[in-house]
Formats: sequence, structure tokens, C-alpha cells
Amino acid sequence: MTPAPTSPLPALSIVRNGPARRARRARVALAAAALALSPGLALTADAPPLQPVPRVDLQRYAGLWYQVALYPNDFQSHCVSDTTATYTPRPDGTIEVLNQCRRSNGEPDRAEGVARHASKAPGGVEGSVLEVRFAPAWLAWLPWVWGDYWVIQLADDYRYAVVSEPSRKYLWVLSRSPALSPDDDATIRTRLREQGFDLSRLQVHPQERPLNQRPTASP
Repeated sequence: MTPAPTSPLPALSIVRNGPARRARRARVALAAAALALSPGLALTADAPPLQPVPRVDLQRYAGLWYQVALYPNDFQSHCVSDTTATYTPRPDGTIEVLNQCRRSNGEPDRAEGVARHASKAPGGVEGSVLEVRFAPAWLAWLPWVWGDYWVIQLADDYRYAVVSEPSRKYLWVLSRSPALSPDDDATIRTRLREQGFDLSRLQVHPQERPLNQRPTASP
């Protein structure tokens, strides 16, 4: 999920020119250097190319998902709990995206975007490789405002899903319920190890007071 995703989907981060932007670039550079020295990078670098699941029925995938775990990232640092994503198919084949979370002061935060089938996707997949945009529609022609959204694990009954992107930099674990069962959690983690992810980076995300959402789509 590349350009600054928000919640379990990519978004666009816009920063004005000036000292604040230069300082942010310096922080990003330092963070990148620290990551390059971390043991987890070797695991990712040695892993084979990441593969999405072969097929996702986007009608079944639609509805409410709870974010139950993730790789922490800067663009979600304001979300301390109760992060959710709601996906609604549109007649034109795109998907309306609503991401919500709760800030440290208890106030809700929300971002609206759109997802589409990826313009370039690995062969033999259907519906599991998407691109997501939270930038304004008039910027949609710019390729860098679209972030990769790959479904890399999916339960047979769509009760949980795991989302990442080719570089493995970002990772989200989504569930139809606010918490995974112990068996599902163990299954997901075992598969993530096999897929070349560093589980020491995976952080559980609290679901304490879920925000009001649309009803979950029937599986």
C-alpha cells in the first residue's frame, strides 16, 4: 500500500512547502535508515515475491471490516483504537471506501476514498489486486496517488482478510468481528511467516468502542 495509506487503505499525504516539510523529510530519511538496519529487513529481502490470493468476490468482500492488527506507520499514528474500513461497490465497478478510527482525545476521524482494479496485476488473479486513492478525483490521473492493495490471505467464509503490497512495507489484518479467534490468529501468523513477514513488527490494534458503521455485508 504505498503512498501514505490511511487505515487499511492507501491515502495521500499533502504537506506544504517550508521548514515543516524539510523537517518531515529528515525524519522520514532517519526512519528509513533505521529500518534498513533492522533485522526484519533481511527477512523481507530474502523472501520470494509476494503473491495475492487467486480470487476475491468483491460483493462478498464488501461491508464492514475491523482492523485488528497492523504494521505501525506514520500516517495512522493518530488512530489509537477502533479503526474500521467499510467497502461499498459502485455501479461503475469501483468501490467506495470509508475508513474510520478514534483519536487519542476520543474523537472520531474519517477518510473517504475509492478503490479500483489494478491497472497492472499478476496473472491468474481476480479481484485480489486493487489500487486505492484518497486524493481528490481531479488528481486521479496521477499514478502515484493510487496505492497498492493486495489481499494476501482470505478466510473461506470471508471472516478475516490480510492486506499488504508487493514490498511488504505495510500490513493490515482485518476481521468481520472486533477480535480474531485464537485459532484464526495462529493461522494468520503462521502463514505470514511463510510469506516472509517479520512478526515482531505486527502490532495488535484495540477495538474498544466501535464507531457507528453501515451493516456488514452478508457472507
